[in-house]
Amino acid sequence: MTTSEERTTVHAFRDDALGEHDAVGLAEAIRRREVGAEEVARDAAARVSEVEARLNAVQVHIDVPAIGSGAGAAFAGVPTFVKDNTDYLGLPTGHGSAAFEPRAARRHAPFARQFLSSGVTVLGKTRLPEFGFSPTTEYEDAEPVRNPWHTGHSSGGSSGGSAALVAAGAVPIAHANDGGGSIRIPAACCGLVGLKPTRGRVVPNAQGRQLPIDIVTDGIVSRSVRDSAAFLAAAETHWRNPKLPPVGLVEGPSERRLRVGFLLDSPNGVQSDAATRAAVTETVATLVRLGHTVQPVELAIDPRFTEDFLTYWGLVSFLIGVTGRTLGTDFDRRRMDGLSRGLRETYLKSWQRTPGVLRRLKRTREAYAAAFRGLDLVLSPVLAHTTPPIGHLNPGVPYPTLIERLLEYVAFTPINNVVGTPAISVPATSATTDGLPIGVMFSGRPGAERTLLEVAFELEADGPFRRIQDL
Repeated sequence: MTTSEERTTVHAFRDDALGEHDAVGLAEAIRRREVGAEEVARDAAARVSEVEARLNAVQVHIDVPAIGSGAGAAFAGVPTFVKDNTDYLGLPTGHGSAAFEPRAARRHAPFARQFLSSGVTVLGKTRLPEFGFSPTTEYEDAEPVRNPWHTGHSSGGSSGGSAALVAAGAVPIAHANDGGGSIRIPAACCGLVGLKPTRGRVVPNAQGRQLPIDIVTDGIVSRSVRDSAAFLAAAETHWRNPKLPPVGLVEGPSERRLRVGFLLDSPNGVQSDAATRAAVTETVATLVRLGHTVQPVELAIDPRFTEDFLTYWGLVSFLIGVTGRTLGTDFDRRRMDGLSRGLRETYLKSWQRTPGVLRRLKRTREAYAAAFRGLDLVLSPVLAHTTPPIGHLNPGVPYPTLIERLLEYVAFTPINNVVGTPAISVPATSATTDGLPIGVMFSGRPGAERTLLEVAFELEADGPFRRIQDL
């Protein structure tokens, strides 16, 4: 989807301590003492200030950040942000909601500790839509987070604030998490790499582990594949799940040729738009040229999957409404936005379906495993259509219309959350007619992060990802 609005691009790349480094390159420059960590933090804060007036991506700034350090830490001194649904000691956690007044966190969340172990310097917290429910970072009564490639368009969600800052060059990487596509969607919208790890690959998410099916996992958005690979290796250094095979540091493509299946349309019947289909078919052609075996594949999920996942989202909204006072004593579910209220109210009309919904969702792993027989990866769109203009998915849109639009957009990513499998969004070589990025997604079996990163490295090397600063 495109708009006739004149295109406005926002970025902060310039000749300062950050330059055009990714996080790995910047950490190396700090280690070699070509730049100082304090200088980097200062220049990153200046970049954030420069783009923030146009992007609205930051929820909380830290006036005097604690400079990350640690001999040998992967990202020692690299500036970053934490998403505002994750506790960071001393900062309020608002979850993107106007339904309560957030309190300062008394401790770091487990993932915040894992992220900090990589040596990063946290400059603040990024904005998200209310409770991460939406694939766009927009609000009923506040300014939206805007896409730096085209400020008339969405930055995606729910990690839209993080993606906007990274795409604009304000920081090299930023925290993101994913309960239905919230790492991969903003990565696709903003031309970034977004790896959703296997369930249990990083420390359990504080919200996800309380759910009957843990659909949430943490990670980052980045401008380079090697940053996402370095993050995962650093996370394993802090804590590694003994039930999963180790990933280690992936440093480039593999010589192994893969068997890749591909989908153009969603398993639930949603057809992709022409630009998205072209992005996938171009990626198929590239994979074939590189020597991989590629073939169409079907993912025969239960036809009720979409309705069931929507019911599950409604359950989550209902639970937040019931337990909201743990977030703030003034919590008032009537102040939740239109999407949150609509999900909750719809759930209350059919809550009796919950046991069957949970059983069917858990059985999705059987259909997923069947689709992978004889295959290493599956290629698909990230989203069914290209990045929409601001307002198309605003939570103030009447709920029946909004849900219809959401389901026509987010048609691929939730399956990985339900099954717990890894998936990565990478920028396609093509773009929309007005220059917006399009993402393609590779999905793997549980524990297949190494294979996902290797194929992403290969695509990045074959046709370097488009850069916003070259526009």
